[in-house]
Amino acid sequence: MSAVTFLPTPCPQLDLPGRTLLTLPPDIDLSTAPALYSHIVSVVRARPSPLRLLVLDLTRTRFMDSQGARLVDDIRRLLQPHTEVRVVAHPHDLPSRVLELTGVRRDVPVYDDLTEAMAF
Repeated sequence: MSAVTFLPTPCPQLDLPGRTLLTLPPDIDLSTAPALYSHIVSVVRARPSPLRLLVLDLTRTRFMDSQGARLVDDIRRLLQPHTEVRVVAHPHDLPSRVLELTGVRRDVPVYDDLTEAMAF
């Protein structure tokens, strides 16, 4: 009997003209980041209208290593310059600290309030 690996994918929580919000899963690491990247890219490319703002919600993410920071940075690089990427994360939780330590936070704004992150 073979084991089945569940790879969590973000689900669009809000899809407005020019903006998409994706809530990311509780764990982002080496085993989940590649599938997450592929899924995020497919969601962005499937949009019927151009995307100006992509918000990645990390408020439910409890574990994230450097692969999570790399995921955010890779998405930012893929979508530049016409799409802004923002992150929502609790200031003292692990995802926020990982983004700070890896330097990704310099290039990707991190908000602790979802409403502010979604505003144009």
